[in-house]
Amino acid sequence: MADVNPFESFQEQVDDAAAYLDVDKGMLDRLKNPERILETNLAVEMDDGSIEVFRAYRSQFNGDRGPYKGGIRYHPNVSREEVKALSGWMAYKTATVDIPLGGGKGGIIIDPSDYSESELERVTRAFAKELTPLIGEDRDVPAPDVNTGQREMNWIKDTYETIERTTEPGVITGKDLASGGSEGRVEATGRSTVIAAREAFEYLGEDIADATVAIQGYGNAGWITAKLVEQMGATVVAVSDSSGGIYSEDGFDAVAAKDHKRETGSVVGFHGADEEITNEELLQLDVDLLVPAALENAIDAEIAEGVQADVISEAANGPITPDGDDVLEQKDVLIVPDILANAGGVTVSYFEWVQNRQRFYWDEETVNERLEDIIVEQFDTLVDAYEEHDLPNMRIAAYVVAIERVLTAAEQSGTWP
Repeated sequence: MADVNPFESFQEQVDDAAAYLDVDKGMLDRLKNPERILETNLAVEMDDGSIEVFRAYRSQFNGDRGPYKGGIRYHPNVSREEVKALSGWMAYKTATVDIPLGGGKGGIIIDPSDYSESELERVTRAFAKELTPLIGEDRDVPAPDVNTGQREMNWIKDTYETIERTTEPGVITGKDLASGGSEGRVEATGRSTVIAAREAFEYLGEDIADATVAIQGYGNAGWITAKLVEQMGATVVAVSDSSGGIYSEDGFDAVAAKDHKRETGSVVGFHGADEEITNEELLQLDVDLLVPAALENAIDAEIAEGVQADVISEAANGPITPDGDDVLEQKDVLIVPDILANAGGVTVSYFEWVQNRQRFYWDEETVNERLEDIIVEQFDTLVDAYEEHDLPNMRIAAYVVAIERVLTAAEQSGTWP
């Protein structure tokens, strides 16, 4: 993974798109920086009675189009710069899919595998206590991210509601169904990644059912992508996680590989595959579709030189560095950018928020149909912008569309003295 500052990468992406728009310099600076950042230290009692301190962040990037929206991740590499970048990507992601939300992101510097469930609950509730003055269904609505899920969201909801003495399920999304979650939320990120990829193949005059697929990262987004793309008829030939990858030229059962990972902690050693490979080797396989579904900066210029895929659908946030983008553009690789491809998570989180506020819930078929409608419509919008403005690539097209939508909302709101 390249040692690249993700916030600098994000700002470069905004600058690249702004070059095709008439944007005031002051407004551009506003569009490239968060509105506020919470940085806090959580002192939490461990099971043995000792106290451990964890650094945590919440970045609220832009609220012109609605409440801040974005996940909370638990990872040793969480940093202030990463959280700023992720909140910016989220602001333009919600604008890309045209839902009435802004951008936010949070994280705690922690390796959750080192702690018991009771310790993680105390850490989560300590963070929720610090977040309570900032969040709310009309202010900031967090969600799951790397190494967090329904369990953590349930804890945050309960902590907030207890402190505020209220019932407000819309304060957070990605919850368990019994706590006000939405059908279809768990699969949403992988689902949008596959829908976007299918649309990209159709745009190229090809059929995703004929595609070979490699997926880097086999967490929730990665394995759901594998399962759904298999259902479309494609052949998954390689998957990987942080421990390494597996490959079979003729493909293998992606669901069985997930079962192996659940039992052993890694896809490595799965007997249904022919050989083991590294993550770097996976990214450079001769496949039709590559899905980076791990962390940011996975594909830098050096790795991009060896990429052989025709289409990349970004399930992860910021998986390609700007230099990597430049190389892939020269190689005519069609990249469906993260702010559309993986927007299923925030889109169904929006659906969950709407359902929570109405206290009226939809079935899974309705959720999936509405998600598909949005991804297909906004993919077409990106193609229109790409062709109409003769833009270099689909990423710039996505940012052009998103920035215009944020600018419109900001201009309509006016400026306070």
